[in-house]
Amino acid sequence: MKLKTLIVDDEPLALDVLETFIQRVEGLELVGRCENGIQAFNLLQKGGIDLLFLDIEMPTLDGLELLRSLHNPPKVIITTAYRDYAVESYELDVVDYLVKPIPFQRFVKAVNKVQQKSEEIDLVTEANAFKQQPPAGKPEAMFIKVDKRIVKVYFNDILFIESLKDYIRVHTTSESYVTYQTMNGIGEILPEDDFARIHKSFIVAIHKVTSIEANDLIVNNRSLPIGRSFREDILEKIYKTGVLAVK
Repeated sequence: MKLKTLIVDDEPLALDVLETFIQRVEGLELVGRCENGIQAFNLLQKGGIDLLFLDIEMPTLDGLELLRSLHNPPKVIITTAYRDYAVESYELDVVDYLVKPIPFQRFVKAVNKVQQKSEEIDLVTEANAFKQQPPAGKPEAMFIKVDKRIVKVYFNDILFIESLKDYIRVHTTSESYVTYQTMNGIGEILPEDDFARIHKSFIVAIHKVTSIEANDLIVNNRSLPIGRSFREDILEKIYKTGVLAVK
């Protein structure tokens, strides 16, 4: 089985080099490229990544900050132009630390370490296969850029999301945040079981809907329109959550 691999680096050339290396290694499958830590965090929250090639010095959210924010990180190989972070990186349990420019043979050696660790984990899993394992948890939060700040927003706090053309407004139980993002883009980040598109301009947290009134949903005393093309799907999802007042 190939290791599903993600590259995170703010330099396009570095991304290209690593992608080329990955394509030359039979046991790796590239599933994504991210140019910043925020994009990577939101993608990693969905799970399914086995191996992360991670740069350190990136704007906004650097590689080590990203690692500290992950509750259950995949295997990590650091790729950086700086040697100064090696000790700190190994304290975060990275598998290897590669200094740019990275020779292909050194890259392969690092990948072999990951594959060896994965095989050891597989053996332990097989030996304990009779034990019932707890289900994997859902993602809890995402990072968004608000002005010059990076804000962590917990999914459980979100009421609804409103489109503002090239931006969106994330309404939470305590405040709202405006960030540069599309509705389609944020829809790929949100847990699909908990959120639903109800209109070209609105996404709602299903469990925050308190009632349905004609062609509107009521969320936190705010009436939100239901688009005709979304009506059937959203009503089906809402009724599965329990009984709502229908006026």
